[in-house]
Amino acid sequence: YTGQILDILNNYNIKATFFVTSLGDDSLIQREYNEGHTIGLHTSSHKWDIYQSEETYFEDLSIISDRVKRLTGYSSMLIRFPGGSGNTISRKYSNGIMATLTNEILQQGYHYFDWNVCVEDAGACTKVSDYSEKESCVINYFESQISKNKSNVVLLHDIKSYTANSLETMINYGLYN
Repeated sequence: YTGQILDILNNYNIKATFFVTSLGDDSLIQREYNEGHTIGLHTSSHKWDIYQSEETYFEDLSIISDRVKRLTGYSSMLIRFPGGSGNTISRKYSNGIMATLTNEILQQGYHYFDWNVCVEDAGACTKVSDYSEKESCVINYFESQISKNKSNVVLLHDIKSYTANSLETMINYGLYN
């Protein structure tokens, strides 16, 4: 649903950061970049076993880094770890790996980002059975967490139709409330 999301962002003249994987069409990454959005690196595979070691993480990261460079000519130094920098799933693969990776990322000149507004489009809202309720769920999480008293870093996933269909409502809420 990346194209739909890009169309909506374009209609409002809003720029976003897309943390990309190796899934999806090359033309979408090129479009994101050409339309002035920031391209960050998520990982190539988005599989949890990347947290087995520093080597497995950086091998996977290198694949998506090379893809972004090939498609855009741009070397992105922005990262979002799958699960965030404080995730606990990584412990299953290598206890303490996140502390090691966050330090190594910074030493290599990267910057990593987490979020402070999660609309649960890849979490709690996936468990809702009715499609329209999924859209309401995403919007409710957004409205309950966004604040004028902080910089809001919102985590959304472009692989969810109900997120794309809720985006315009979220933008209007953020602009006018």
